Amino acid sequence: MNKDSLAPPAVPKIGFVSLGCPKALTDSELILTQLSAEGYATSKTFAGADLVIVNTCGFIDDAVKESLDTIGEALAANGRVIVTGCLGAKAGEGGANLVRQMHPSVLAVTGPHATQEVMDAVHLHVPKPHDPFVDLVPAQGIKLTPRHYAYLKISEGCNHRCTFCIIPSLRGDLVSRPVGDVLSEARRLFESGVKELLVVSQDTSAYGVDVKYRTGFWDGRPVKTRMFDLCEQLALLAEPFGAWVRLHYVYPYPHVDAIVPLMAGGGILPYLDVPFQHAHPDVLRRMKRPASGEKNLDRLLRWRELCPEIVVRSTFIAGFPGETEAEFEVLLDFMREAQIDRAGCFAYSPVAGASANDLPGALPAELREERRARFMAVAEQVSADKLQRRIGATMQVLVDAAPALGRKGGVGRSYADAPEIDGCVKLLPPEKASKQLRVGEFTRARIVGTQGHDLLALPV
Repeated sequence: MNKDSLAPPAVPKIGFVSLGCPKALTDSELILTQLSAEGYATSKTFAGADLVIVNTCGFIDDAVKESLDTIGEALAANGRVIVTGCLGAKAGEGGANLVRQMHPSVLAVTGPHATQEVMDAVHLHVPKPHDPFVDLVPAQGIKLTPRHYAYLKISEGCNHRCTFCIIPSLRGDLVSRPVGDVLSEARRLFESGVKELLVVSQDTSAYGVDVKYRTGFWDGRPVKTRMFDLCEQLALLAEPFGAWVRLHYVYPYPHVDAIVPLMAGGGILPYLDVPFQHAHPDVLRRMKRPASGEKNLDRLLRWRELCPEIVVRSTFIAGFPGETEAEFEVLLDFMREAQIDRAGCFAYSPVAGASANDLPGALPAELREERRARFMAVAEQVSADKLQRRIGATMQVLVDAAPALGRKGGVGRSYADAPEIDGCVKLLPPEKASKQLRVGEFTRARIVGTQGHDLLALPV
């Protein structure tokens, strides 16, 4: 008998690229988990893979270009490419699929949250192995984040129709995950060693609206499909693990006030990622945003009354069609008065398919960029002043990097810093020789200075 015939078949390898936001990242994790469950291996290079999957972003022009360029690179290096994600749902000229127009040789194209469609395409072009090692797949699935933090997606889609956004046309209306499924995933993640759970969606504060806040069940107990109830249960789950729960994409609805006492009590991190976008009521109306600038200020004041240590991050758009200098000055005044801890700003960019493109008063690109720069100058000053006030405080820091067990220092984050979008805490070498830093563990650190958007701290 030929010895070669007894050799196990080669395990098919799939290359994978994940682009875009944390919601897309969780889609990627679902696909990778299914690939692993079926016995596929992943390839670190395009050339070494049997095919490549590219999970794309299609929201703004730069993201579209990055996605199309990545697809082109994968085709050049491998030739067998499956495209999924938001760009896959985007139409090009004449209503035809944009990806197919730009890269007609791709094997398949799907929209976002389409795990089964992607797997069907994989099976068609690279049949799955006969003996998948299902038992080797970890209970929490395959994650693309470091072991100590993970994103938890609680819903898909959005019910808002903001004029600058095409997300609903790409991802559909709001669909909330069953509360029992969400809590079960959260528990598996904590049990696997996750120390920070980042709750994401298109609109976290609308969780359960689509199912009229129906009562679900988890661990034999009734739990409403509602933001407050979900946060309450997540806080209880996190407590025995000493883990953090961080909320992203929270709209400033009145019912969010009920979450803030959970933050003051330590169950949920006192941190809210709130996409305000602007402050002038007329601009917000043109954007079709669900709140006014005045109400947003009142809401911020209320949150700070309930939890003085709360940190708020937000994003804004400068140069929206029709924005006057006076309207922009209102935005700058709001930033100064609201004292947003962490702020990002985009110069308005026309997105194909967005209704804002039809609004009168489009501003020149140079003016949009100039206003973005002016906004960021104000935002950075507010942030720098707030960071200065932390000098002398001792904070809990989650360690993200610690070469040589921290003997030369390390990098971590406080409750005020979400991964990849905020600043960090740069940890100095400990004064005590016995003090060690380990990635994924917490340490106490005394803030001794600032450096741009970051804090400098001495582990204690």
